[in-house]
Amino acid sequence: MTQSNTKQSIRDEVLISKIFLIREQKIMIDRDLAELYGVKAIRLREQVKRNKNRFPENFMFQLSEKEVEDMVSQNAIPSRQSLGGTLPYAFTEHGVLMLSNVLKNDRAIQMSIRIIEIFVRIREILILHKDVANLIEQVENKLYKQDQKIELLFTYLDKFLEKEEIPRIPIGFKQKS
Repeated sequence: MTQSNTKQSIRDEVLISKIFLIREQKIMIDRDLAELYGVKAIRLREQVKRNKNRFPENFMFQLSEKEVEDMVSQNAIPSRQSLGGTLPYAFTEHGVLMLSNVLKNDRAIQMSIRIIEIFVRIREILILHKDVANLIEQVENKLYKQDQKIELLFTYLDKFLEKEEIPRIPIGFKQKS
């Protein structure tokens, strides 16, 4: 399968929907990666076990029972049975790239490239979102300061108007009539 065929057969939205945030990292689970790479999940896990030294903790980790329960409750995965009765492995961006070296088939290599491109695009979007959020915060701070100044101005105006309501005692020469 060529790269253009792979791109046409799987849309970016599908790939993005298979990326989860767990332990403050963007990850993909082994079952989804096996499906994308065109291999069985058990074969993917076997290759990972054979090449354990290529997958340090920041490349891959096994999900806990609680993390799997959370994913099921959030409908990220349909059920525990869909995982094949085992706790899945979670692969970070670096782990996905390493998988293409371990599996060594053309589809896995092309799909890894696509997935890495998606990870990069997500990172760029998050950076842009952060920049926009910072700009909005700056505008809100300026507006808040302006609101404070306007309130102070109204306070002074109210005091000025209150003073005019008190009758003034005329000063100067008074003529008796």
